[in-house]
Amino acid sequence: MVLPDILMATRYLYIARHGDADAFGNLTDTGGEQARLLGQRLAHLPIDAVWHSPLPRAADSARQLNIFLTGTAEVSEAAELIDHVPYVPKPEETPPSWVPFFDGYDTDEAEAGHQIAQSLTARFATAPEGDDDVHEVLITHAYPIAWLLRHAMDAPAIRWLGLSSANAALTVIEHRPSVPPSIVMFNDMSHLRPDLHWTGFPKTLRP
Repeated sequence: MVLPDILMATRYLYIARHGDADAFGNLTDTGGEQARLLGQRLAHLPIDAVWHSPLPRAADSARQLNIFLTGTAEVSEAAELIDHVPYVPKPEETPPSWVPFFDGYDTDEAEAGHQIAQSLTARFATAPEGDDDVHEVLITHAYPIAWLLRHAMDAPAIRWLGLSSANAALTVIEHRPSVPPSIVMFNDMSHLRPDLHWTGFPKTLRP
């Protein structure tokens, strides 16, 4: 079923995980190529701004993809896009396989991460205030992308678990006034060559 066109101002979020990075968190040559291919895919869009996490692998990815963007889009840092755990589940709601991952998170750390997550959605997961569409690129990390998707689906907080993004894969979410967000695509890698697919995931058979 195709949803009808809704004639109202829309915030278009083009969200991507940074390109492939090395053990020190720096963008690799592969990651730079992934970012440039993402830029080529987005080049025809009227991008208003490119926002990136403060971490070097995200900042470098943003600069690489911006080579191909047209217009006057500024590339700027957004603290809310930092890599963080957006929600630490209560013990009774934690899947057994995730228990070791959350071991050691104290109350203050969990609350700090959740505050960042709430700031992320408050800043970006909203409809435009004016009458004009807004097109923004967000270069961030797997966990913030999972949180933005969970928010768009209005799912329980724990459902950010299990939503993973490959390096430079594209997710698109649209926000309009007075209607639920639309998830147009998630983890799309069609702009990447097959040998650049699925980096950032464990090596296993993939479709």
